[in-house]
Amino acid sequence: MGLAHHSALVPGGMAHYEANMAKNETIFAASQQPLTLALLVLPQSSILEVASTLDPLRAANRHLGSDTYRWRVVSVGGAPVPLTCGIELPSNGPLSAAKGADALVVISGFQQWKGATPALIRDLSRIAPSFAAVGGIDAGAWVLARAGLLNGYRATVHWEDLEDLTAAHPQIDVLPDRFVIDRNRFTAGGAAPAADLMLHLIRARHGPALALQVAASFITTARDGAEPQVLAVQPDPRLDARVAAAAARMELHLDAPEPTAILAASLGLSPRRLEQLFRQNLGLSPAAYSQKLRLAAARRMVTDTRHTLAEVALRTGFSSPSTLSRAFRAQYGQAPGALRR
Repeated sequence: MGLAHHSALVPGGMAHYEANMAKNETIFAASQQPLTLALLVLPQSSILEVASTLDPLRAANRHLGSDTYRWRVVSVGGAPVPLTCGIELPSNGPLSAAKGADALVVISGFQQWKGATPALIRDLSRIAPSFAAVGGIDAGAWVLARAGLLNGYRATVHWEDLEDLTAAHPQIDVLPDRFVIDRNRFTAGGAAPAADLMLHLIRARHGPALALQVAASFITTARDGAEPQVLAVQPDPRLDARVAAAAARMELHLDAPEPTAILAASLGLSPRRLEQLFRQNLGLSPAAYSQKLRLAAARRMVTDTRHTLAEVALRTGFSSPSTLSRAFRAQYGQAPGALRR
C-alpha cells in the first residue's frame, strides 16, 4: 500500500495518538448535552455503514434512558436513498435540512462521483462551516475531499482507496487507520470502523462504562482508531496459519505478484509444501489463488473507479490490458469494458 502506519511513527504510540486527539476534539469531549447528527447518505451506500453509525447511538440512548443522541437523514434532493442491498432509505429532506445539527456525517460507497454532483459539492462547501464537526464514512472522505473540507487535515478512507485518495488530494495527510479524528474533522474507513468511531464518541462524551455497555449490546469490542484497517482483519482460524500468512502477503503484492518459490521461502517452506497446503486449505494452487485476488481487485477498479484498463492492469500485476482482459473474461464471463458499460 506504500503508506506507513501513523501511530508507529510517533513516540508513545497509542497514548500519544489519543493525547493529540484530545487536544483537537470538538464533539468528542465530555458532555451531558444532547448531540444531533445529520447523515448525508449518498446513493449506493451500504446499509451496514448507516446502521454502524446510528445503532450505537440508539443503544446509548437505551442505556441512558433518554434521547441524548439524535439524528436525521438527508439526501440529494431529499429523495429516498437507494442502498447497495436494494433497500431505499427514507430521507428527512435535502442537504439544507441538515442545518441546526451539531455535526454532519457524509456516508458514501460505490461510485461516489455519481451521487456527489458538482451542485452537491458546492452546497456542501457552503454549509459545512455551520457545523461543529464534519465527518465522512467510507467514500464519504472522497466527497469531503472534493469539497476541499479535508485540506490540511489528517484523514482516512476505505483501504482500497488509500493510494488513490493520496494521489488525488496531496493536501490531505491520508492514513491507513480505522478512523481518524483531527480537530473538527473525522473519517472512518468503512462500516466496522464507523461503529468503532461511534463507540469512541460515546466513550468521550459519557465515559467508558456506557461505551462498554453499548459494545456488549452488539456482542463486540471497540477497536482503537490507530489500528490499521487491513492488518486488523483477523485470518480465518480454520485456515493453516502459513496459508493465511501467504494470502496476506499476496494482498500486499497485488501489483507485483511474487513467484511461488519466493513466497514459500519467505515462510520457511519449500514450493512443493506451500502448494500442498494451499490445495488442502483452499483447493487452489498459490498462483491460482493470487490471480483470483488480483482479478477481484481489477473488478473493483473497473466497476468503482474511472481508471483506464491499462492502469487497472498495472495495479493488479497483469503485463498488459489484453492479458488482463483474457483472464477477466475467463473468470467473469465478460470483458472488463463490457462490465464497465
